[in-house]
Amino acid sequence: MKLGLGSYAFRWNIGIGDQHPPHPMTAFDLLDEAHSRGLTVVQYADNLPLDRLSDDERHRLARIAADRGMTLELGTQSFDADQVARYLVIGQRIGARILRVALDEADARMPVADLARQLRPLLQDARDAGIRIAIENHFNYPSPRMVELLETVDDPQLGVCLDVANSICAGEWTEETVGLLAPWTINLHLKDYVITPDPHGVGFRIQGVPLGQGRAPLDWVLAQLGHCPPETSCILEHWLPLGGDPQAARAQERPWLDQTVAHARRIVT
Repeated sequence: MKLGLGSYAFRWNIGIGDQHPPHPMTAFDLLDEAHSRGLTVVQYADNLPLDRLSDDERHRLARIAADRGMTLELGTQSFDADQVARYLVIGQRIGARILRVALDEADARMPVADLARQLRPLLQDARDAGIRIAIENHFNYPSPRMVELLETVDDPQLGVCLDVANSICAGEWTEETVGLLAPWTINLHLKDYVITPDPHGVGFRIQGVPLGQGRAPLDWVLAQLGHCPPETSCILEHWLPLGGDPQAARAQERPWLDQTVAHARRIVT
């Protein structure tokens, strides 16, 4: 697999929700961070949307990436046919081969047949653009429902962006999610997590750690994806907690990423 950087590895330095850093990272900054670590793919997700750049800026971003031998991917949050169509145009112009679409709670309330009907016309546009649409298993979209969607659409232009931890929120452990979605995987999001009991015995917390320092069955996950071609991108992310000090969280993102990249190089082939 080709190791890459996802924009959610820098959620606090980019900014999200009510967290706005004094000097937010740009799409160009993210490209530099990936290049400095020898990563060859950058996936711009919905926290750093490329449709907010001008045509000239996107052209410059694609040119810099090409000059460095890097490829770009892009992504959206929740299914919106008009937005996906717009991103296919952008993706074609920047040479992207993957458009990741994260499905969530609102999408889960839509009948699978309706979602499939909206997706099908986009797949021919994706084929013409040389882009595959990768549906990500997100917090509130159960994997069995994703399988139903994939089987209903039945088009190789549509696959899965497999996240190893997101579906815990949907009541699935990693092994269940991977077991269901591995056959359709065309893009991987790799992260790690720990489960920490509350000190007073009131439940527990699931929170992120650098890759290799938690309980995600990383080697097993990768073994289940042995059928994926070598050009499949493995996008590195992490769930670094904000805590009570946003500045400290922003300062931690680079060291966490360095540890994550180092471990990924040992296990991803």
